[in-house]
Amino acid sequence: MATKQETMDYILSRIQNTGVVRAKKMFGEYGVYCDEKMVALVADDQLFVKPTLAGKEYLGEPEEAPPYPGAKNWYLIPEDDWDDEMWLTELIRITAPELAIPKKKKPKIK
Repeated sequence: MATKQETMDYILSRIQNTGVVRAKKMFGEYGVYCDEKMVALVADDQLFVKPTLAGKEYLGEPEEAPPYPGAKNWYLIPEDDWDDEMWLTELIRITAPELAIPKKKKPKIK
Protein backbone atom coordinates (compact mmCIF):
# COMPACT_ATOMS: atom_id res chain seq x y z
CA MET A 1 0.00 0.00 0.00
CA ALA A 2 1.53 3.32 -1.04
CA THR A 3 1.69 6.30 1.27
CA LYS A 4 -0.97 8.96 0.69
CA GLN A 5 0.21 12.42 -0.32
CA GLU A 6 -1.84 13.89 2.54
CA THR A 7 0.19 11.87 5.06
CA MET A 8 3.45 13.11 3.61
CA ASP A 9 2.26 16.71 3.51
CA TYR A 10 1.19 16.53 7.16
CA ILE A 11 4.50 15.10 8.35
CA LEU A 12 6.47 17.73 6.40
CA SER A 13 4.30 20.47 7.89
CA ARG A 14 5.17 19.23 11.39
CA ILE A 15 8.96 19.29 10.86
CA GLN A 16 9.34 22.33 8.60
CA ASN A 17 11.23 24.29 11.30
CA THR A 18 14.01 21.70 11.50
CA GLY A 19 16.07 22.98 8.60
CA VAL A 20 15.80 22.52 4.86
CA VAL A 21 13.26 19.69 4.74
CA ARG A 22 12.04 17.86 1.65
CA ALA A 23 10.59 14.53 0.62
CA LYS A 24 11.64 12.37 -2.29
CA LYS A 25 9.21 9.86 -3.74
CA MET A 26 10.67 6.37 -3.96
CA PHE A 27 8.67 3.38 -5.16
CA GLY A 28 5.37 4.80 -3.92
CA GLU A 29 6.87 5.70 -0.56
CA TYR A 30 8.96 8.67 0.58
CA GLY A 31 12.40 9.46 1.89
CA VAL A 32 12.47 12.48 4.22
CA TYR A 33 15.56 14.67 4.05
CA CYS A 34 16.75 17.35 6.44
CA ASP A 35 19.65 19.45 5.19
CA GLU A 36 20.30 16.83 2.46
CA LYS A 37 20.52 13.94 4.97
CA MET A 38 17.92 11.17 4.86
CA VAL A 39 16.47 11.22 8.37
CA ALA A 40 13.24 9.28 7.91
CA LEU A 41 11.10 7.14 5.66
CA VAL A 42 7.36 7.23 5.28
CA ALA A 43 6.07 3.86 4.16
CA ASP A 44 2.50 2.53 4.25
CA ASP A 45 1.45 5.79 5.95
CA GLN A 46 3.85 5.11 8.84
CA LEU A 47 6.79 7.26 9.94
CA PHE A 48 10.16 5.58 10.47
CA VAL A 49 13.08 7.66 11.78
CA LYS A 50 16.66 6.57 11.14
CA PRO A 51 18.17 5.15 14.33
CA THR A 52 20.84 7.26 16.06
CA LEU A 53 22.22 7.41 19.59
CA ALA A 54 20.66 10.83 20.19
CA GLY A 55 17.32 9.59 18.86
CA LYS A 56 17.36 6.57 21.15
CA GLU A 57 18.20 8.73 24.15
CA TYR A 58 15.41 11.15 23.27
CA LEU A 59 12.81 8.42 22.67
CA GLY A 60 13.74 6.22 25.61
CA GLU A 61 12.71 2.77 24.46
CA PRO A 62 11.52 3.34 20.89
CA GLU A 63 9.47 0.82 19.01
CA GLU A 64 11.55 -0.54 16.17
CA ALA A 65 10.38 -2.05 12.90
CA PRO A 66 11.61 -2.39 9.33
CA PRO A 67 10.06 0.17 6.94
CA TYR A 68 9.90 -2.46 4.20
CA PRO A 69 10.62 -6.21 3.97
CA GLY A 70 14.31 -7.00 4.25
CA ALA A 71 15.24 -3.62 5.76
CA LYS A 72 16.98 -3.04 9.07
CA ASN A 73 14.88 -1.74 11.95
CA TRP A 74 14.20 1.99 12.18
CA TYR A 75 12.35 3.85 14.95
CA LEU A 76 8.61 3.59 14.31
CA ILE A 77 6.94 6.82 15.43
CA PRO A 78 3.28 6.31 16.39
CA GLU A 79 0.80 8.47 14.51
CA ASP A 80 -0.45 9.96 17.80
CA ASP A 81 2.99 11.55 18.28
CA TRP A 82 2.93 13.36 14.92
CA ASP A 83 0.61 16.04 16.32
CA ASP A 84 3.27 17.28 18.76
CA GLU A 85 5.15 19.54 16.37
CA MET A 86 7.80 20.61 18.89
CA TRP A 87 8.51 17.02 19.93
CA LEU A 88 8.74 15.72 16.37
CA THR A 89 10.85 18.69 15.24
CA GLU A 90 13.28 18.06 18.09
CA LEU A 91 13.56 14.37 17.17
CA ILE A 92 14.51 15.24 13.59
CA ARG A 93 16.76 18.10 14.73
CA ILE A 94 18.87 15.81 16.97
CA THR A 95 18.89 12.93 14.48
CA ALA A 96 20.29 14.83 11.49
CA PRO A 97 23.70 15.80 12.94
CA GLU A 98 24.60 12.16 13.55
CA LEU A 99 24.07 11.25 9.90
CA ALA A 100 26.55 11.72 7.09
CA ILE A 101 25.78 13.75 4.01
CA PRO A 102 25.58 11.25 1.14
CA LYS A 103 28.43 11.38 -1.33
CA LYS A 104 27.59 12.55 -4.82
CA LYS A 105 27.68 9.73 -7.33
CA LYS A 106 30.08 10.15 -10.21
CA PRO A 107 28.44 10.12 -13.62
CA LYS A 108 28.89 6.93 -15.58
CA ILE A 109 31.32 7.19 -18.44
CA LYS A 110 29.98 5.67 -21.66
